[in-house]
Amino acid sequence: MIKAVIFDMDGVILDTEKLLVKYWCQAAHEFGYPMERWHALHIRSLAGKFCEPLLKEWFGQDCDYKTVRARRMELMKADIEQNGLEKKKGVDELLEFLGEKGIKRAVATATDIERATSYLTKIGVYDKFDRIICASMVESGKPKPDIYIYAAKELGLDPSECIAIEDSPNGVTSAYNAGCRTVMVPDLTQPDQELEKMLYAKCDSLLDVIELLK
Repeated sequence: MIKAVIFDMDGVILDTEKLLVKYWCQAAHEFGYPMERWHALHIRSLAGKFCEPLLKEWFGQDCDYKTVRARRMELMKADIEQNGLEKKKGVDELLEFLGEKGIKRAVATATDIERATSYLTKIGVYDKFDRIICASMVESGKPKPDIYIYAAKELGLDPSECIAIEDSPNGVTSAYNAGCRTVMVPDLTQPDQELEKMLYAKCDSLLDVIELLK
């Protein structure tokens, strides 16, 4: 029996992955690193300690990950301040359904707690979650399973009692290896054959997750 749904944030609750990809590339180019779209897609939800060596592998050992990341965050913040945040389809409906059914709700995100709190508050859903779990709260972020294991523990549950909703390969890998029933709602990319083997289900939107749970 499913007792909780744990949501990734970027690309699942918020339509922000397109901004992350855009501004990772722009920030990298400003510092002379030829990041392409595929690079940025590859690092979605990836914890910093795994992302930094990857950028050095791609662009050389002198690649200043922290500076590029800070600039990416600056660019993205300006965009959000100007244009606001966009929810993904079905967020409100799924959260309402879960609340009515008494199913616990949590977030497991690579984003830090300050920004996660700010973003979720801005779109009016912060108080709909029982827990907000960020990668900084565990030893290793995605694609390692720590964040989902910790989220389930915080909810007083076993991971097998939780559905995890993810949009990216790193997130799916994290949730699957934690023992969650992993549902992918693809955002910028579709799952390949290997990823599909990890999935409990694939849904076109969060509205379809409601049907899955009925």
